[in-house]
Order: sequence, then structure tokens, then C-alpha cells
Amino acid sequence: MHILVTNDDGVLAPGLLALAQAMQELGKVSILAPDRNWSASGHVRTIDRPLRVKTVQIGGGITASACDGAPSDCVALANAGFFEEKIDLVVSGVNSSANFGHDVTYSGTVTAAMEAAIWGIPAVAFSLDTPENGGQPDYAPSAQYARQIVGAAIRYGIAPHLLLNVNIPALPYEQIKGIQVTRMGLRVYHDKLDRREDPRGIPYYWAIGSMPTGIPERGTDIGALADGYVSVSPLHLDLTAYHFLPELNTWEWKQQNGPAQGTSAEG
Repeated sequence: MHILVTNDDGVLAPGLLALAQAMQELGKVSILAPDRNWSASGHVRTIDRPLRVKTVQIGGGITASACDGAPSDCVALANAGFFEEKIDLVVSGVNSSANFGHDVTYSGTVTAAMEAAIWGIPAVAFSLDTPENGGQPDYAPSAQYARQIVGAAIRYGIAPHLLLNVNIPALPYEQIKGIQVTRMGLRVYHDKLDRREDPRGIPYYWAIGSMPTGIPERGTDIGALADGYVSVSPLHLDLTAYHFLPELNTWEWKQQNGPAQGTSAEG
């Protein structure tokens, strides 16, 4: 079992080291991760320049490859043949904050796993629900759960083009209540626009606001974390809204003559 470990917090992030050490008990581990932080980068692929990779020491006697591209680039490089031995499984994280609800579309941690799913490689993304201003995270409980969950994924298998998105409460191991299989919850964002001008009078903008919140509904990833459980959500890349297909098929696509319904000829 050849396991690729990557992340979006950067190759020197402590969560990556904790995850890599946990995976060493399950197979051969190779690390290819960004050389800097790519948090909230989304599903990025670099196509307008070459990618460069260097070797670094990340602690615990572990050697890693640091790439100047995005998390998705790292996964693509690995699966395209960067390592001599093919990749059997991709694990991403442990991210320093939770990635649930619609956050999965922003998260470099989760979209690294999505890149693996595109290649048909099983993948698991791990994130720790560290509270804002919560101090230095303790990744030891996350590493223990990562070992359990990836071990189960190896035993049972993950269907092609699927991934598991795992969020772990920032609690001591003995206080975590267990694992719940969940669906995506509803994330609530509080962004607002701050418009400013530079000294030359040219406008610029900050998209700012308080930290996103979520609706802790039972059965969702947000609800599980709120109740002290590890959340495991199976995700796939088919975004088709199947329930809307019948209605969409009733639409008339041909342009109608005359004014649109509800408007007068005079406009």
C-alpha cells in the first residue's frame, strides 16, 4: 500500500507531520505537499508555468517533497508518475481548521482529495475543528482517528471517484464520543465588502466579515462536530441536480415572438 500524504497548510505544517507518522503504520508513505500555505485555494491546477519540487526535512527523520504549486498540483504530479511506485491512496491534512458544508469547495485540503478522486484514486481528507484563537492545536487525537479511518478505508475500499471528508473535534481523545457518518451541513457566511482607496485614489476592496457559522442539524457534519463526534462524509464529484432534471426538461428553449410575458409592448 503506497500512501501519498499532502495538505494545503504547507509542507512544514505540524498537521502534515502528524498525519504522515500515523500513515507509516499502514503502508509506505510518500509526501508531496505545497511549499507554502494554500488555505482556501479551492481546486487549483497550474498550467501556465512549470512546477518545481525540492526535498525538505519535516521532523521525526521524515523526508518530504515540497512543490511550488497548489495541493491539487501535488496530487496530479504524484499520480502522473513523480514517484516510481504508483499511488494507491491519497490522504490530505490534517488541516488546522474544519472543512464542512460548502467549505469543501474552498478547501485546498478537500480539493486535493477531489483531485485524487478524478484520477480514480481513493482519498481521505482530514481537518481539525480548532476554535478561533484556540492556541496551538493538538494533532495527536486527529492522528489516532486518521489511522483508524484510513485503516477501515483500506479494509473495505472506497469506490472509484469517491472521497471521504473527515472533520475531528478539537478535544482530547478520551472526550471524543466516536464516529458518525454524515452528510454535508449548511455553512452560513457573514462576508461584507469594505471599499477603500489607496494614496493615489484608486479603489481597492477587502471581502471581510466574522467567522462563518453553521447550522448544527442532526445527521450533518456540522451537527456531529457540535455533539463531540468525528464526522465522516462521503463525497463525489457529480454535481448534477438530478431532482431538477424533469423540470428543466419542460423548458421551451426557442425564443418566443413578441414581448416577454408580463411586459407591455411599450416596455
